[in-house]
Amino acid sequence: MYTMVETDEILSAARDVKAFRLKKRFDFSPGQFVMVWLPGVGEKPFSLAWKDLIVVKRVGSFTSRLFELEPGDRLWLRGPYGKGFEPVGKKVALVAGGIGIPPLYALARAYRGGFEEITLIYGARSKEELALMDIEDYVDEVVITTDDGSLGRRGFPTDVLAERKDEFDQVYACGPEPMLKAVLRAMDYRNVQISAERYMKCGIGVCGSCSLGKYLVCRDGPVFSGSQLRGLL
Repeated sequence: MYTMVETDEILSAARDVKAFRLKKRFDFSPGQFVMVWLPGVGEKPFSLAWKDLIVVKRVGSFTSRLFELEPGDRLWLRGPYGKGFEPVGKKVALVAGGIGIPPLYALARAYRGGFEEITLIYGARSKEELALMDIEDYVDEVVITTDDGSLGRRGFPTDVLAERKDEFDQVYACGPEPMLKAVLRAMDYRNVQISAERYMKCGIGVCGSCSLGKYLVCRDGPVFSGSQLRGLL
């Protein structure tokens, strides 16, 4: 069942990234996603960054069409779907790569009072590609890495995690799959939850397009524990 939603505010969030604030708020668990439909264009999944917020990187024809929208234009959404993060641990790390920041932003904002200490380790190709930096309001420490060294430490967020992993009770991660694999290896698949990405068509576990081993990402994830993914990623 689709819900017609008008856009309220559209902001540039980073290079080729826009934040769409909606006129409707959705009840959700951080890590869940919605399917966004544009008639005559198509449908794609996006993690909710907050109850009324999705963040989109322009990568193809569908997202390019989204970028043409103006405040007051309409979107059709269904969801939220999937399994979100489980808030466990006291001293936790959020490891984000590129456009993997939205579900971790939601996690930090929703559970700020439930964690004793939150460290964000956020990597991107350059400083221009870092989005949702007001996440600093919801975490205790921010460590930035950039591939080109334009901000923070030159390198990858997983370099920082590998050095500091013993400081954290739980690690939450979202980003490109090579980064997620490196996070899982660094943590030996323990005390870690990741938001996985696969091509999703139906969003409700019917079509099977998002299979990841024995799991369907849209139904069984997109958030998985490390132990679930041992041997799969």
